[in-house]
Amino acid sequence: MSISIPQSTFEFLTELRENNTREWMQKERPRYLEMEETLKQFYSQVRQELSKSDEIGNLKIFRINRDIRFSANKTPYNSHRSISLSRAGQQRRGGYYFRLDPGNTYMAGGFFDPHKDDLLRIRKEFDLDASEIRAILDEPNFKMAFGSFVQTNAVKSAPKGFNKDSENIDLIKLKSFVVKHSFSDKEVMEPDFHKKLVSHFVMLRPFFDYMSNVLTTDLNGVSLLAD
Repeated sequence: MSISIPQSTFEFLTELRENNTREWMQKERPRYLEMEETLKQFYSQVRQELSKSDEIGNLKIFRINRDIRFSANKTPYNSHRSISLSRAGQQRRGGYYFRLDPGNTYMAGGFFDPHKDDLLRIRKEFDLDASEIRAILDEPNFKMAFGSFVQTNAVKSAPKGFNKDSENIDLIKLKSFVVKHSFSDKEVMEPDFHKKLVSHFVMLRPFFDYMSNVLTTDLNGVSLLAD
């Protein structure tokens, strides 16, 4: 049986946004627990469906409690729910992300704030030849779904060791390599939404496969993985 996201989930998260206190959450805890159980079933369904086309490792459900120790915002709870799905095996790189948020639901995938060694390897690849990644980003269906990389952070000029006049400096300057797609509230509550979500995850595979190859080989294309 297909698990869908009910209207009650949106209602709870919207009310939480407006009543973000421990007192309110304690009072509404039965609703919260019911919502979480439904969402866990939905996440499991998504993982199972995605596993048909990829090797999936961990499913991480992000906590609803916020870490407010170093934040100016002292509201105790996130008014959205989110998960990440990792790919299994050292030869598979990239991760899937889904955020359920009334008025701002989206999926995303890629390489957010990669380790400095991975970032340098990616930049060197783009400096040498960016034709393959540009072809992936410009593929009509991919471009329609995701546009280009999310411009979350980038250096203002060229990173150290790179020429600011490189024809691929727009890619080299990036610190993260992530794409995203937003869904309307109406779409999210459709009975077969999990299929639409998974179909967008699947569209990331050419990007993931390319980046996995880059990050597991040297600039000569020799594998860095142990036999």
